Amino acid sequence: MNAATSTSTAARRHVALLGWMDGLADETRLRLLRVLEREELSVQELCDVLRLPQSTVSRHLKTLSGSGWLASRRQGTASFYRFSDSAGAGARRLWKLARAETDGWAAAEQDEVRLEARLRARREGAEEFFAGAAQEWEALRAEAYGHRFEREALLGLLPPDLTVADLGCGAGTLSAALAPHVARLIGVDQSAAMLRAARRRLEPFDNVELHRAGLEALPLPSGSCDAALLVLVLTYVSEVAPVLAEAARILKAGGRLVVVDLARHGDEAFARRLGQARLGFAPDDLARAFAAAGLTAPAVRPLPPEAGARGPALFIATARQPAGPRR
Repeated sequence: MNAATSTSTAARRHVALLGWMDGLADETRLRLLRVLEREELSVQELCDVLRLPQSTVSRHLKTLSGSGWLASRRQGTASFYRFSDSAGAGARRLWKLARAETDGWAAAEQDEVRLEARLRARREGAEEFFAGAAQEWEALRAEAYGHRFEREALLGLLPPDLTVADLGCGAGTLSAALAPHVARLIGVDQSAAMLRAARRRLEPFDNVELHRAGLEALPLPSGSCDAALLVLVLTYVSEVAPVLAEAARILKAGGRLVVVDLARHGDEAFARRLGQARLGFAPDDLARAFAAAGLTAPAVRPLPPEAGARGPALFIATARQPAGPRR
């Protein structure tokens, strides 16, 4: 560092120090910093906590902001202030000393009491909102945020090192949802047209591979996947047993198969319209098919119908590849 640079740095530190000390050289400003160190507050809230007029509070906030102690943001017509995250180490050492010297001030203790009351009012306001909105909360939340965040939250629970096979991946909608959350995603489908759509959708992901193949002869090594999915697939296959046998084959020991499909129904016109080979599944039939494929711990439960859905009811079923060595 040359002499000119050293002199410039010293000058800046000198100016900064004087600014910090000027910011602290007032009782009201010290009180403001004590409460804003704890919580971000609006100007009106600060007036209530310190029992001071807005003109006085605003004047001192301007001084503290100018000397680097505070950061602010706008929310509608209100201004909110907080202790600045960018305050340097020197400023924080100075503030630590000043705060310790103000402990026990009667005015500061009263500020603490009023701050607690203000924060309690905030919490009660939120509770009052939810008490009144309980019946409408789902609709309000969906209107404000949609539904995708719920799926993302659940997918975020997946172990990030999984290898997952999406069997009968179609146009890749489910694969695209899973890909950001797992180490490797393998999509398999027999339809060339579906795979073209899937490749376009999955192009942004470098952990995805797609294969064109029948589900009864998967081009994957045995025991290569942690999980496999058959989502709205089994109603389209002519023989379920070989598909489940192949899904079981590619699972690692302890790996899980997840099936989502149609519950048993009698709507033949619906099945013809969608090109399906069968009228859904009964839970007992599927559990027996899992067992025949060598899968254990079967569980089947119905899925509640979504608003506006007109097709037959769905179920979700799971089973596991036994954790011991393969026979």
